[in-house]
Amino acid sequence: MTDQAQRPEPEIPGKPTAASRTTLSHIMTGSDTNLLGTVHGGVIMKLVDDAAGAVAGRHSGGPAVTASMDEMVFLEPVRVGDLVHVKAQVNWTGRSSMEVGVRVLAERWNESTPAQQVGSAYLVFAAVDGDGKPRAVPPVIVETERDQRRHQEAQIRRTHRLARRRAIKELREKRAAEGMEA
Repeated sequence: MTDQAQRPEPEIPGKPTAASRTTLSHIMTGSDTNLLGTVHGGVIMKLVDDAAGAVAGRHSGGPAVTASMDEMVFLEPVRVGDLVHVKAQVNWTGRSSMEVGVRVLAERWNESTPAQQVGSAYLVFAAVDGDGKPRAVPPVIVETERDQRRHQEAQIRRTHRLARRRAIKELREKRAAEGMEA
């Protein structure tokens, strides 16, 4: 081992959730619709990924790639003309990964009512260097009770993700050992 390999990574100062929080807004048009005449779920998912990616890049101070989408929930349809707001923030960080929580709100173009939540999602991003290798990210500093709740819920989701991944791997290994298709 070299001296450099033995040295621990320098500690990165934490960043508060507000430092990378962002909102992406977009007016939905006819080209965004599905066969039912409402906005295609894939269009909303792309906006979610775009906003979450911006937050992950801001928080980590460089490139970050989508590792997984943990959950995407559509609560109400989005219509042509709606002004969609995609709000995202980092909920939790690991060594090189971050969970970003996203809320999707829509303002109806023809109503003077407040924006309504129409969806939510949780995505995991990995910070990468110029060679695409994982790089360390700053810890997230929770500032409010809401941030604390989101941080705790993110830890639960992470535990479930890892347990699910481990269980699937064990099942595939068992099936392969029994001569079955993995």
